Amino acid sequence: MAPPALPQPAGGDPAAPAADPVAIRVCLTPMLTAEFDHEWDLALDEAKRSKDLAPVRELLGKWRHIAYRELRDPGSHYRMLAKAEQIQRRGTNPSAVTLEEMKALLRGRHAE
Repeated sequence: MAPPALPQPAGGDPAAPAADPVAIRVCLTPMLTAEFDHEWDLALDEAKRSKDLAPVRELLGKWRHIAYRELRDPGSHYRMLAKAEQIQRRGTNPSAVTLEEMKALLRGRHAE
């Protein structure tokens, strides 16, 4: 059975995958697929133990966002993790903007 086709709306940007493990896996690199599969197994085990599907729903929501980011910008997930590790190691974000700069940026976007 062939994997499902990636959703492609007319506007150009890919659509977010459905909150479905097969749809999410299609969007991931092999390394991310392995991470997803590991977390999927843990969530299923927890759901079986607790008789509650919340862990499965939470996992699908989390990975749906990761898959969508990867569709739009391949490699973005690992770049984000690397940036977070750098910030934790340094204790600061050298590329961060000030609060006032962020407010000005938001005002400019709001005015558009």
